[in-house]
Amino acid sequence: MRLPMIGRIVLAPGIFAGFLTGFLAGFLAALLAPPVLISAGRAQDVPGIEICTVEKTMERRTSCLQSNVDFLQKTIARLAADHAQKLDAANRQIESLKATVASLQKIADGLQAAHNKTAEDLKKKADAPPAKEGVKEGAAAKGDGK
Repeated sequence: MRLPMIGRIVLAPGIFAGFLTGFLAGFLAALLAPPVLISAGRAQDVPGIEICTVEKTMERRTSCLQSNVDFLQKTIARLAADHAQKLDAANRQIESLKATVASLQKIADGLQAAHNKTAEDLKKKADAPPAKEGVKEGAAAKGDGK
């Protein structure tokens, strides 16, 4: 007895084998075949490094090696582009930080100048007032005597 099959899949063993050999077997075959073919197609197209030493013929080894070379070249190109983007972003951030440092340096110079001016003013004030206070007291005493 021959069982209906799709590839290596037995459709219906036992009692339902006769029923499925007709229209339903064709319908199931059409329904199940595309996912099986799609998954088989995807399995062969997975990019990556293949072991080429298992191939027996020179043409297949050459094809396998060329596939590996293509994969490696695409990977290197993708990584180079990723790293170039990261370097550009880092350079933009460095320029932004340089501008920020320059701005902060300008603010610090302004604060230092203001501090130095205030310190000079306080020093002048501390040196000059004793002479002026004595003059004011003397003037006030002369005014009381009249």
